[in-house]
Amino acid sequence: MMTAMARGVARMGGLLALTLALAGLAGEAQAANPLKGAKTYNERCVDCHGSGGVPNMPGVPDFRRNEALMQNDLQLIRSISLGKGMMPAFQGVLTEQDILDVIAYLRTLQ
Repeated sequence: MMTAMARGVARMGGLLALTLALAGLAGEAQAANPLKGAKTYNERCVDCHGSGGVPNMPGVPDFRRNEALMQNDLQLIRSISLGKGMMPAFQGVLTEQDILDVIAYLRTLQ
């Protein structure tokens, strides 16, 4: 039988592995490509988040005004991977590199 402390350590180890995998640090890291990110964004995100980051729906962040982009990349990776609010999870739909590329694209919007 595991103690509460052992369960907590095991849970943290699993969270650390997920975080490293999501951040692309578990394998060979590649630089994010905003051009590929724009393509993925326009295929997967534009219906809700709008062209150029101007939202099509109420309650969706306006990426031109940097709403939600004040978060660090790891927080954005988690939101995109696991979903947030009305947004579905894209883990298993998009690769880790796709997600990093989309974040790189979002950071180019003004």
